[in-house]
Amino acid sequence: MKTQVKALVVGGGAVGTSIAYHLARAGWDDVMLLERDELTSGSTWHAAGLLPYFNMSYATTHIHDYSIRYYKTLEEETGLDAGFFVVGNLRMAQTKARMDEYMLYASTAETCGVPYEWMTPDQIKERWPLVRTDDLEGAIFHPTDGYINPADVTMAMAKGARQRGVTIERKWQVDGYRWDGSVWHVDAVKMVEKGGNLVPSDERIVIEAEHVVTATGNHAQRTARLLGIKIPAIPVEHQYIVTEPDPALVEWRKTNPQHPVLRDADAKWYVREERGGWILGPYEDGAPARFLHDVPESFRADLFPLDLDRIEEEYMSMIHRIPSSEEVGLKDDYNGPICYTPDGNPLLGPAPGLRNMWLAEGFSFGITAAGGAGKYLADVMVEGEAEIDMASLDPRRYGSWMTTEYAARKNEEAYSHVYILHHPDEERPAARPLRTSPAYDRQKARGAQFGAVNGWERPNYFGPLDAPESFDHDARSFRRGGWWQYAHDEAKAVREAAGLIDATAFTKHIVEGPGATAFLDWFTCNRLPKVGRINLTYALTAQGTVRTEYTIVRLAEDKYYLVSAGAWQAYDSDFLMKAIEDKREEFGWISAYDVTSQWGVFALAGPKSRDILGGLIGDAEPETALSNKRFPWLSARRIELGMVPVNAIRVAYTGELGWELHHPIEMQTHLFDRLVGAGEKHGMKLVGARAQNWLRQEKSYRAFGNELGRDATPLEADLPRFVDQSKEFHGKADMEAKGIRSKCVTVLIDGPEDADPWGREALYDGETRVGRLTSGGYSVAFGKSIGMGYVRPELAVPGQKLQVKMFDRLWQAEVQADSPYDPENQRIRMDG
Repeated sequence: MKTQVKALVVGGGAVGTSIAYHLARAGWDDVMLLERDELTSGSTWHAAGLLPYFNMSYATTHIHDYSIRYYKTLEEETGLDAGFFVVGNLRMAQTKARMDEYMLYASTAETCGVPYEWMTPDQIKERWPLVRTDDLEGAIFHPTDGYINPADVTMAMAKGARQRGVTIERKWQVDGYRWDGSVWHVDAVKMVEKGGNLVPSDERIVIEAEHVVTATGNHAQRTARLLGIKIPAIPVEHQYIVTEPDPALVEWRKTNPQHPVLRDADAKWYVREERGGWILGPYEDGAPARFLHDVPESFRADLFPLDLDRIEEEYMSMIHRIPSSEEVGLKDDYNGPICYTPDGNPLLGPAPGLRNMWLAEGFSFGITAAGGAGKYLADVMVEGEAEIDMASLDPRRYGSWMTTEYAARKNEEAYSHVYILHHPDEERPAARPLRTSPAYDRQKARGAQFGAVNGWERPNYFGPLDAPESFDHDARSFRRGGWWQYAHDEAKAVREAAGLIDATAFTKHIVEGPGATAFLDWFTCNRLPKVGRINLTYALTAQGTVRTEYTIVRLAEDKYYLVSAGAWQAYDSDFLMKAIEDKREEFGWISAYDVTSQWGVFALAGPKSRDILGGLIGDAEPETALSNKRFPWLSARRIELGMVPVNAIRVAYTGELGWELHHPIEMQTHLFDRLVGAGEKHGMKLVGARAQNWLRQEKSYRAFGNELGRDATPLEADLPRFVDQSKEFHGKADMEAKGIRSKCVTVLIDGPEDADPWGREALYDGETRVGRLTSGGYSVAFGKSIGMGYVRPELAVPGQKLQVKMFDRLWQAEVQADSPYDPENQRIRMDG
């Protein structure tokens, strides 16, 4: 058995075998996979093998699409039938809102090249008469997917991996990991059968591996403990039942092909054919999380006791939808663990705080995702980045604040939410509120409806003061929901008077020391600010794409305050700390520390913001303290507001005169009360994230995770003014070599009267799809919908006519000059 390898994959389910295969296909010729039992003995063996395209995530849709296309090639390569039944997938809708969801999803699918068809109830009935359709609105049909045999596809991938030189060893359990600065030392023990259980033997080895990938499925908590990190992947019980043959189905199949996989999302189940009968897989409420800390040694390819009472409603709805199933008995039943994460997306990418350790955990749709997960993780490991931005799947999207209890409750919620209406403005309630700023209760009392960002509660908008607890949920829609008018009025207040925004969730770091300046000059692509000034800049990947957006405040010659997106605290921190560690010897001593929880932030913006602050500021000459002369745009000063010392930054994400007020978080309530009191006579409103999102699009301000990410360079984002190409910086050569493959634009849209884009829609030039939106909303300045996105470079010209796909039709759009609102920045520079 090998004891030195380039890459070691731990876990022999569908995901692990795919990763081993794709690493070998990408050119790594020394890959080994360890499985503690037999291949497929985890969740893979009892998976139903469905291959659903449907996903609201751009990255995950690409992953699923690759899997479906890849599985169709395995038999030709390996000679093994992967058991792929291309029967299609029919996703039915009982309500108009569900059809709206499908139409939004379809636009995302178009941006990834995924084929689909629309079907009416009559068309469904004509094609599949066993399905009841009288209470349906319609359906979306994917003709190219279906279902696959999980064991067969795993064995086919395993054979393909062996053919490419991968070594696969069964009955070896990993018991420890040690990093010596260059390689991992992985302790493994041979497992043997004893009384029906697997137990460790006396045979042990240590494997040296340059890279390690964990794909340990239900055993993720044990993996986390061995690595000393948090992995919020915890299994949840999933039941499905198999019926006896249905005579009506058996008769149908004599002259007809298989039914597609049927999904009645409003009834919360999937159904597919199985040997003349039906498989029903419900996603019911109340399914419990299991194995919160470890999987018992006695649990191998085992199942939990069935709880049929829990799925009675879903079972009865299957009978309603397929009436012939009513008299059919049950043949088999399954209740097994399937791993989930708090948001339902897998954890695929670098392990936080560790070198050359890669996680592939938390796959609730593991068979669907396995092929694509292997391909795109191999791209990141071998090439440095994938062709798509993998940030939405990155394990570092969860911070160290996350606990086992949090993950368990959120994973149960994610399971029960598989088939709910996935509104783009969806906010899930489990484990909330958790991380709250001191002003949380004050804002809630003023009608705040909160969203969760990295666990922080952040106001989305301020609704009616007497709203019931259900108001926010009832206000959601795929069109302009009940929240829309409140966000409209907030945005208008910022443009005409002033708005106060809680931005406490911002990620904040201090970087200082003799090497800080040289390091940051190399780490970021813009020139560094002078002392007391600020700059917007980007840290790039080695491939020249945008890894992180920073506002840098220079506090002293060798001391800097870095502000980045609140949703990406651990993601940014891990990247920054590792870069500093890599460069400390070259640049000298550098200290960096996360101060996110020490500083609260209020953003005050609008033409009246200077008047509001002027009434609070403690200064010998308060009438000039906030003037352009003493406090110019893009500068930072320490000021006093009431009894609060504030690090004030003159910048506003809304494009109006404004300041970010960074303050000791323990003084936040005092500052909030003073600002609210001072703002009342000036017409100031409390403003949420949705209005702010609209306003920043009017200024063409790119957002990280939307316009900015690891699939585009800052030049493709059309931000050359923030790139100093006269200096050397990380990723510069690759950025320049890529050229401009696509370009970011702002468009104004003549859309439907009751809806705005969400930033997931396809862009067309006539009949040709030419790009996609990455942001969307409404412009109070122009009185119409607005969006930002990427198109072919030759189309990124002001005045270019395009179309946006919304609700299955094309709406006229026009490319704008950058910053269509106040392009000269006169309002943000306003003196007084």
